[in-house]
Amino acid sequence: MKIANCKFALAVVCLQLALSITAGAQDEARAAWQIARFDITVAAPGTDRALSAQASLLARNVGGGAGSTLSLRINSKAEVKSVTAGSTTATFNSRPETRGNAQRITITLPASVPSGGNVTVTVDYRLPVADNTGVAALSSIGSQFLPQSMWYPMANNAFAVRGADYAPFRLTINGGGATSSGADKSAGGNSIFEQSLNGQPFFVVGSWERVDGGSNAAGITAFISKSAGADERTQAEALIGMASEARSFYATMLGPAPDAPVRLISVMRGAGFEDAGAILLGEGVFRRKKIDSTTALTISEAIARLWIGGDAPVRGDGNGVLREGLTRFLATLFIEKKFGAPAAEAERGRQRVAYAAIARRDGPLSRTTPVDPTYFNTVGNKGAMVWRLIDHLMGHETFASVIRNSIADARTSPEGLSLARVRAALAERGGAALRGILDPEFDQITDTDLLAGLPHQENGQWTAALRNLGSLNAVVNVSGWTSSGQQVTTPANIAAHDFGQAIFKNATGITRVEVDPEKFYPQIDYANDVAPAVPEIGVSLAEANRLYGAQDFAKSEALARQMLAASPQLQEARVGLGRALLAQNKNDEAEKEFKQLLADPLPLPSALSWAGIGLGEIAMRRGQASEAARYLNEVIRGESDFSDYAASLAARAARLRAESSGAPTDEAAKAFINQLDAAIRTGRQAEIGPLIMPGELTRFVQQLVGTQPEAWQTRVLRTEQLDANRIAVDVAVNSRQLGVDHSGTAVFVLAHAGSGWKLNAIELFEVK
Repeated sequence: MKIANCKFALAVVCLQLALSITAGAQDEARAAWQIARFDITVAAPGTDRALSAQASLLARNVGGGAGSTLSLRINSKAEVKSVTAGSTTATFNSRPETRGNAQRITITLPASVPSGGNVTVTVDYRLPVADNTGVAALSSIGSQFLPQSMWYPMANNAFAVRGADYAPFRLTINGGGATSSGADKSAGGNSIFEQSLNGQPFFVVGSWERVDGGSNAAGITAFISKSAGADERTQAEALIGMASEARSFYATMLGPAPDAPVRLISVMRGAGFEDAGAILLGEGVFRRKKIDSTTALTISEAIARLWIGGDAPVRGDGNGVLREGLTRFLATLFIEKKFGAPAAEAERGRQRVAYAAIARRDGPLSRTTPVDPTYFNTVGNKGAMVWRLIDHLMGHETFASVIRNSIADARTSPEGLSLARVRAALAERGGAALRGILDPEFDQITDTDLLAGLPHQENGQWTAALRNLGSLNAVVNVSGWTSSGQQVTTPANIAAHDFGQAIFKNATGITRVEVDPEKFYPQIDYANDVAPAVPEIGVSLAEANRLYGAQDFAKSEALARQMLAASPQLQEARVGLGRALLAQNKNDEAEKEFKQLLADPLPLPSALSWAGIGLGEIAMRRGQASEAARYLNEVIRGESDFSDYAASLAARAARLRAESSGAPTDEAAKAFINQLDAAIRTGRQAEIGPLIMPGELTRFVQQLVGTQPEAWQTRVLRTEQLDANRIAVDVAVNSRQLGVDHSGTAVFVLAHAGSGWKLNAIELFEVK
């Protein structure tokens, strides 16, 4: 009896505790903040290498409870001077943020803000910039501040589970000369931008020439270098045309295009960033002879984000699957329409190779965040594959209808465009077959691995064993190839963790089999999809490069041919083949491969560069020095932002050989290099510092001062004007430090400062 009473008493206590915890959890509704609008004014730059600004934020409480404090994140080096909430001065404190290069500013609000309520907070602050980077730079030849630098206060940064704050904004940069996204309302010598879409404030200061789109590309503008020639304007027009076609393509699928300008902006650094219609592109992009695959994908994704993220704010858990993955899938569809199916398949092949490298260590799509090192690879590449699979299973028109309606609903929903809402809409329209795909693909790690066995003849017909090592049922095609090269295809259904069989009726002599040849299913291993086995692409590319580096050119050639036999669109393998042939003096064969790369409808940037280098080398071997210099100059113009170190190095070295003694040199640049040499030999900060552009090459100067060279001599080999303010100088350097002799080549970039030059960058440095 006593035991029973004790058990009963214990049960009552546990029940009371559970009820109290539940009640506490229900009562403990918390505030959660989201920025609904930014209004930022940036002061004209001074001489103290700091950005001074005032940011007014409309913060909305989207949580379940009232909020008496508001936390904002900003760069860890920012100095907050004052904060007001409404018209009242607010108290605040600062402490380091656990994630990112940030500090958390916790503001005590003068009055509690209820759930669904708003408060306007204004922050006056100063952000010192010691060293210029791609995300934050203060320079007389071009400044910029991108969101990744956390240059303005925000409630949620990129590391937040629900994603960073994207909202309409007004941005004023006193002193002018800037561009950003949104409508340009500049006046009175100040740059002013009004962004009605959901975006992140940023700006770039520079000097450009505008190229405006015609009637078919209204609202699309390219900002190219002031010293741009006719070829750059032609390329800018081609890029504008492609952006216009992408906008029309998405409008057909996703609904009317948002009313927002699109800007293609040439930059010295920070290329690849885009937001709300503004796209930063490296200078070399505008100097290439044709559109490359990386640029096409960047612009296509950016245009898609006018709808997904811009017009319809993307929020909630798994937001990157929409912002990065869905837009990449849509961009690949546009690339297929614009450049053809082979170009799209090449892009999908690169997605698979990139994802395969991390497939065994990624997390579930719906729960991965930028804190995870595999985030962008996973949400961008695997995400695009999953959306393609869903599109395939439910039909493109139905899929497009769901996405279009979700975007329309998200415009007026506080939740915005969330993965949860899109999934619910897909499940409702897609039926049982699709519902069995959504949860595993979004909420579980990838374990799908489809295997094909060797084809064999059985009972008068050809068959192949299949196996599914994953936990997802796979409905696939299986392709077989006969000895004469004929392709036949048959459907197969391979249950999870089970075996299957492909039967090729009315086919003879099947010699090769591939399961899921369209590669709809994301997998952890694509190498075993084919029997007999073919080389795994990522591993094979690395091995081919290793063999080339070891000067085993014949084996490198053989491996490259193997890869091309399995994947004819693999440009990386064709580059390797051309280089291996060239190294063996098979000039005619190499020339054929390089010209095929240049003729590709959508070549990789590296393919353009290495093909030009190869053709330049062949021309030199044939005694055609001027033709060689032409090819190499095209490569160097396309690499004027030094985006591919190896290609830039090889092209510049080859050009010096092609030009021999005819290389141009600027006398003022030579005189500056002599002055710099003399300063370096002193090893004194006071002598070297004034010759370096402020904010640049800090570590280089520290090394020179820390270990004073016993000898330093620079010989100018060639100079090349990059734009009105910068010149690239190819040099040979001989030095001695700590008793050790060093020699090699480098490329110094000089920039105008007042009436003379200063060293602005060292892009290549091969001094050993």
